[in-house]
Amino acid sequence: MKLTLKPEHQKLIEAKLDTGRYANPDEVIAEALQLLSKRDQYQQWAEEVGQKIDITAEQLDRSEGIDGETAIAQLRTRLPKNCEA
Repeated sequence: MKLTLKPEHQKLIEAKLDTGRYANPDEVIAEALQLLSKRDQYQQWAEEVGQKIDITAEQLDRSEGIDGETAIAQLRTRLPKNCEA
């Protein structure tokens, strides 16, 4: 694959190379793509959490929630014994 970089992107890659952290432009691009993939995974996770929050808020609006003490007790039953404080 052949890519044409904008001048500002080329300068960014050159600046990263100047730090000595990367041996060549391929390493800079590889890390950038890895971070892009992680960002995509985070965005998907954030959307899923947002949906769960919406569902929970709707349940609370319908008085389907539980009190704090019960919630803590349920969470403690899920924790391994060596993680409890």
